[in-house]
Amino acid sequence: MEAAGRSARMTLRTDASVKPLELFFDLVFVLALTQCTQLMADDPSWEGLTRGLLVLGVLWWSWVGYSWLTSVVDPEEGLVRFAIFGAMAALLVVALCVPEAFGDLGLLFACAYFVVRIGQVVLLYTAGRDDPNLRRSVTGLAVGTLIGTSILIVASFTDGVLQGGLWALALALDVGEPYLFGSEGWKLAPRHFVERHGLIIIIALGESIVAIGAGVEGEVDAGVVAASALGVGVAAALWWLYFDIVALVAERRLAHAKPGREQNEIARDSFSYLHFPMVAGIVLVALGLKKTLGHVEDPLKVEVATAMLGGTAIYLLAHVAFRWRNVHRFNVARLVCAAVLLALIPLATEIASLATVALVLGLLAALIAYETVHFAELRDRLRHQVASE
Repeated sequence: MEAAGRSARMTLRTDASVKPLELFFDLVFVLALTQCTQLMADDPSWEGLTRGLLVLGVLWWSWVGYSWLTSVVDPEEGLVRFAIFGAMAALLVVALCVPEAFGDLGLLFACAYFVVRIGQVVLLYTAGRDDPNLRRSVTGLAVGTLIGTSILIVASFTDGVLQGGLWALALALDVGEPYLFGSEGWKLAPRHFVERHGLIIIIALGESIVAIGAGVEGEVDAGVVAASALGVGVAAALWWLYFDIVALVAERRLAHAKPGREQNEIARDSFSYLHFPMVAGIVLVALGLKKTLGHVEDPLKVEVATAMLGGTAIYLLAHVAFRWRNVHRFNVARLVCAAVLLALIPLATEIASLATVALVLGLLAALIAYETVHFAELRDRLRHQVASE
């Protein structure tokens, strides 16, 4: 009986490694990201970009929920494993509905999304049955989830500006819930939490590589080869800018924070919140690469040019905010680079899209070279300190 009781209460996480089942779960999120990119590619207008980002925001918050869940409980123990499988199935339905999330499949999208979210709430509530603080936080999460998903269901019966407004309201209320109900009761495994978010950045970068292949139309000529090589270079630069130092600093900061409110708020702000503009920026870059591969000699439309250059700028600005949140220092070089990228959007509508990709890569390469030289000593010391811990 005692063993059965422990099984019902689930096994709390005691290690810092990401489990294979978590990686398996993320494979469904790969499809979801691909669908978001395709949604915007099919309608590369301001309205289409807005809809794509709203869908991405909703999907991101569902993924965030499971990143917190699997930092509390062992996902491969007992009934949790089957619950994760069920969430994967529901999330797959959500991803399949993305192209028509604002159309005929809006209700199915909202209902499947409710299943994804409520599964997380039930598992967390069960895990916290002996922890009043965790249960209190989960109760707040349940309220935010019910309100957010209910608004999405209502939105499925509307259209136009009203529908978009309801989506934005649902997302804002759901994302804002952690501020309203406090952060003291949550639990997490810091190194696991950091690794989990690093892996989702890699998945988003993988989507940019997929977009390159999906964007090829017709013959693979010299222009396509050049654009593909430059696109991979851009993805590699985005990877470098995150994993060379940023991820290491974040891991140390979170691991050394006092468990409880301080650690939970750093995790919430630095990862649950500030990683979204990073992922969104990568998805927007993927859209730009996809459109470039279709017509490498033509200029990008203003919306797509904004996605390409603006998405890269959003990614860098998220890094600036990320550094400020963790060490209270501004990264001036990344701030300047982001400003230059935004200033170049009008030029990108006049020159060949291949030249725009080359311009983005050149700016990112220059930024990396500057930081590598300027912060050489600090970078070397930090990397060796992390390796020795």
